[in-house]
Amino acid sequence: MFENLTDKLERSFKLLKGQGKITEINVAETLKEVRRALLDADVNFKIAKDFTTRIKDKAIGEQVITSLNPGQLMVKIVHDELVELMGGQAVDVNLKGSPAIILMSGLQGSGKTTFTGKLANRLKTKQGKNPLLVACDVYRPAAIEQLRILGSAIQVNVYSDETTKDPVKIAKDAVREAKLKGNDVVIIDTAGRLAIDEMMMKEIEAIKNAVNPNEILFVVDSMTGQDAVNTAKEFNDRLNFDGVVLTKLDGDTRGGAALSIRSVVNKPIKFVGMGEKMDAIDAFYPSRMADRILGMGDIVSLVEKAQEQYDEEEARKLQKKLAKDQFNFDDFLKQIQQIKKMGNLKDLAGMIPGMGKVLKDVDIEDDAFKHVEAIIYSMTKEERADAALIDGSRRKRIANGSGTSVQEVNRLLKQFADTRKMMKMVSSGANMKKMMTQGKGQRR
Repeated sequence: MFENLTDKLERSFKLLKGQGKITEINVAETLKEVRRALLDADVNFKIAKDFTTRIKDKAIGEQVITSLNPGQLMVKIVHDELVELMGGQAVDVNLKGSPAIILMSGLQGSGKTTFTGKLANRLKTKQGKNPLLVACDVYRPAAIEQLRILGSAIQVNVYSDETTKDPVKIAKDAVREAKLKGNDVVIIDTAGRLAIDEMMMKEIEAIKNAVNPNEILFVVDSMTGQDAVNTAKEFNDRLNFDGVVLTKLDGDTRGGAALSIRSVVNKPIKFVGMGEKMDAIDAFYPSRMADRILGMGDIVSLVEKAQEQYDEEEARKLQKKLAKDQFNFDDFLKQIQQIKKMGNLKDLAGMIPGMGKVLKDVDIEDDAFKHVEAIIYSMTKEERADAALIDGSRRKRIANGSGTSVQEVNRLLKQFADTRKMMKMVSSGANMKKMMTQGKGQRR
């Protein structure tokens, strides 16, 4: 995501290296490269022009303070303008109402139905809501079945009525059902088309008028670039939607939609979808996205993902095991499984400042841990508990059982020993700091 834009922006900032201050002369070439980078990323031409004009107005004559060079100062100005371009502040979904009604809109193939399931899962797991999914796509083959499968996977009820082809009736009946069953959120999945047509727009307008939703979300495939922006404008003109959802940001996208869509429709981007898993959904934070575009990583999102998987009780148990030097392969396996739950490994690594560039051409697969897991699962219960038992003959047996080589088993055993040593040192350091803090308190 945004790799090409990031590279080109970095190259443009290098043009200011060695300059004492930003002037109209030395900034012109930099902004020319910035505008070219934006256009290559499929950003709307007028938006790219206005964006660079605002940067020029802010940058010209700006004194370079001693702690920054002109290139760094330009990065700050571009960062602030990117944040504004993408909306400034994060905007949450509106859940007022009893039940709150969310109407999904978008073209076929945009990932609308999948996102409907993701949103229900997010509201259920993170906010304790009891959502009801509604299947109002009565045209696309298997659309109702797809929503049922998603609902089953996340344990959320799905309302459908295959006795009628009237989506307005289905939507109204679903809201009535939600009130009877105590569902506090209703998420209505509507029909999409391969292109905008009058029948489609009239149908979704009729659903809107019938159920009066608290929130209308427009779901758009970010890989469609500038076409996504044009489609968003047409939908907004008819529906006056409340927010945008960008899907497939993990794909081979140039990112122009994310940078253009907010300015064109003047509606916030509320969520981004990355991947097919039901937890592959993030709230959209303009400042964090600007950080990632400029190659600064996104530590805040990384920490939040880690905290979601953090279990305080398990952490206490792990702390005790580390203190007693009892950390074993079962514990190691648990740590791997927690990391996997956080999401795509390459995306996670890209949130660390500087790592996005390092890993640009490195292919990190989602199942990167599969060989490690296979080796651990091939160990006996006793071997997992005490790695010292694993001698030469056991290593050969484990390699055969896991479909790996003895060399790979040896490598894992060394990595495990190094990890165990490092974690023990960190644990001892934390305990020492804690004791020192307590000691100071007692002396007082």
